[in-house]
Amino acid sequence: MTNELVLSLRNLSKRFGDVVACDGVSIDLHRGEVLALLGENGAGKTTLMNMLFGHYMPDSGSVEVAGTDGALHPLQLGHPQAALEAGIGMVHQHFTLAENLTALDNILLGSESLWSFRRNRGAARKKVQGIIERSGLAAPLDELVGNLTVGERQRVEILKALYRDARILVLDEPTAVLTPQEADNLFENIGAMTRDGLSVIFISHKLREVLAFSDRIAVLRHGKKVGEIPTGEADERIIARMMVGADTEATAREAMQAGDPVLELKNISVAGKSARDSLRGVSLTVRAHEIVGIAGVSGNGQTALARLVSGLRKPDSGALEVDGRQITKFDPQTLLKAGIGRIPEDRHHDGVVGAMSVAENMVIERLDAGDVQKHGFLRKAAIHDHAQELSAAYDVRGPGVDAEARLLSGGNMQKLILARVFECSPRLILANQPTRGLDLGAANEVGRRLLEARARGAGVLLISEDLDEVLALADRIVVIHDGELIEARTTDREAIGLMMAGEHA
Repeated sequence: MTNELVLSLRNLSKRFGDVVACDGVSIDLHRGEVLALLGENGAGKTTLMNMLFGHYMPDSGSVEVAGTDGALHPLQLGHPQAALEAGIGMVHQHFTLAENLTALDNILLGSESLWSFRRNRGAARKKVQGIIERSGLAAPLDELVGNLTVGERQRVEILKALYRDARILVLDEPTAVLTPQEADNLFENIGAMTRDGLSVIFISHKLREVLAFSDRIAVLRHGKKVGEIPTGEADERIIARMMVGADTEATAREAMQAGDPVLELKNISVAGKSARDSLRGVSLTVRAHEIVGIAGVSGNGQTALARLVSGLRKPDSGALEVDGRQITKFDPQTLLKAGIGRIPEDRHHDGVVGAMSVAENMVIERLDAGDVQKHGFLRKAAIHDHAQELSAAYDVRGPGVDAEARLLSGGNMQKLILARVFECSPRLILANQPTRGLDLGAANEVGRRLLEARARGAGVLLISEDLDEVLALADRIVVIHDGELIEARTTDREAIGLMMAGEHA
């Protein structure tokens, strides 16, 4: 890292209606620096980067970028092409690749005119190969993106930005779906590129990576920058205090004797079009007072497993038992009545009905209960009062229990789902990516609630792509890869990461 400024954001502000997403944020970036940008959900991180890249037009403020002459020049705001031409590249958390094209075609797409796309292919390939040699970001250029691993797709996205001669690279949650080894390799490659002058801003919620790979940390809270600190002077407690304004700690997992089986999968197979939709002869037991963590890279059968336990998918072979009773009818209502509570992966699509009220969503899974309806008519006053009590108990914040659930933030929507699940004291809780997209405080609250349920005697099936979360909460860890389950008889991060990549004895 040098003292040479390559980027200067000055007093950037952005308002959406009555919500101030960014409020006078100023940040500098130096040549060869890795700057970590942190903050809770809604702190303004993505809004700030979208203003930098031209997706949003700021209400006020300015941006200056170093040109090839080394001097800072004003950036035309609100125009992504201006950002690209200034040497700014952005890699979003969700990949924007065409799966029916090769890796090379994806890298070139949008950078060449249709007339010259084929004519200049040889020169373009040579340029990409040079970038690969300098950066270490190896990718099979002639393979269809649809056939690539998640780690390979991540490298293609970065190569795509570097091909456009990016000197400043913005990475939004770059390791969200990578194994620990892939994540470490990515940052090693980024380190090599920063030594050649590349400057990087990366948004992450994984404090271990932030502390290991960044040079400096900037923290946003409620749209304002609340501080900066050299990474060498920071630790997780200091960062957490900056992010939430107070100390926050995850609840410790106490040792507990596992009880009787509450869920048993016996040699179950589910056929699908790919590993994402398939299970191949899997067996698994979850006991009372136990959290079993399913660790794996996205797309290895987690969806099929969650749909099976939710009653949304019938097994092609094998048996599923809850509390020793075999399930023969597979639908959500049957599994709910059997004692399974569900925290779905997609809280917006599968967790709530956005057009219904918060109060209605609180009882939507037990509309036949006597305290919810009488003679087929909803007891609206009772539902309202019930929702008020649960909202207070679970700290669900929003415009009120009679407001539409879609108006809740992601964290408060997740609290609504937790309240609905835990109030029924289920025998088994299916927690599928329960903290994805949540800030540190909300994620810790989810973990605390799961541990409380475990202490009360529930079994928890935790499906998560965040290995840190699995290691923190799970009593046993099972790795899912290519539709198969493998018990991890270790808590060693590297060993589990290799299993997630398919390397195991």
